[in-house]
Amino acid sequence: MDFSRINHKLPIEKLKHPVAIARGIDLRVLRLDKTHPEISGNKWFKLKYNLIEAKAQGISTLLTFGGAYSNHIYAVAAAAKLFGFKSIGVIRGEAQHKLNPTLQYATESGMHLKYVDREAYRHKTNPEFIDKLRSEFGDFYLIPEGGTNSLAIKGAAEIADSIDEAFDYYCLSVGTGGTISGLINGLKNKGQVIGFSALKGSFLNDEVSALLSEYSNDQFNNWAINNDYHFGGYAKVKPELLDFIKKTEQELGLVLDPVYTGKMLYGVIDMISQGQFEPGTKILTIHTGGLQGRAGFGL
Repeated sequence: MDFSRINHKLPIEKLKHPVAIARGIDLRVLRLDKTHPEISGNKWFKLKYNLIEAKAQGISTLLTFGGAYSNHIYAVAAAAKLFGFKSIGVIRGEAQHKLNPTLQYATESGMHLKYVDREAYRHKTNPEFIDKLRSEFGDFYLIPEGGTNSLAIKGAAEIADSIDEAFDYYCLSVGTGGTISGLINGLKNKGQVIGFSALKGSFLNDEVSALLSEYSNDQFNNWAINNDYHFGGYAKVKPELLDFIKKTEQELGLVLDPVYTGKMLYGVIDMISQGQFEPGTKILTIHTGGLQGRAGFGL
């Protein structure tokens, strides 16, 4: 497969945030959002080896799951178009008379959308449910919701290859746990990894532990999930978060999304302001993309 249109030279930029400067913190950002205009951020790393595997199996159709505003649905549609696959998106909820920007882009990229009600959607990993989809659509390569599987972790581990110096802390947003699991594996116990949950609840600790155990026999004790900055749950926001995102763009020139990276960076800056990091600490934040999600929040 030709990956020449994917940017593999991802920059690390200094974030001259006044709070970090005042506390003597070396704060930087890894710009995964610059991988590709549509398959941006962590999504490319999670999809890479799944696309290779689908091609190796001779399967021409990708099927995956997501909500109406899913970054994953957007990225799979883009990847399918770029690399010559057909695509099917199983969408949670009722069909929309007017498509939002995410689903509009997906359909324009050739993705067929199948809507299922929320009750049926809960059975998306059930073999009987998958068999019904195969009866309806024929053979397909299944990519789970959010894209997290062992091949996604393998791809996300390569994020570490973009980091050419050591940091004390590596901070990123967490949704399904695939990206942080890959990064933890790729860093090989270097530094501390903090995942900022974009969802309400503490279940991600168990999810990430399970993913790490399934993927590798190596033991990693250098990570933690912070559950304090979800702002009410997945895709939930509050005025202070949106104000922070707007101010960050105006003052630092860094564009953030409110579902994932915006929450993470808000949390990092808040922790710095509270003195939770010693002066001289080197922190690398990871911009995992998802900027298409800004449209639904008036940004």
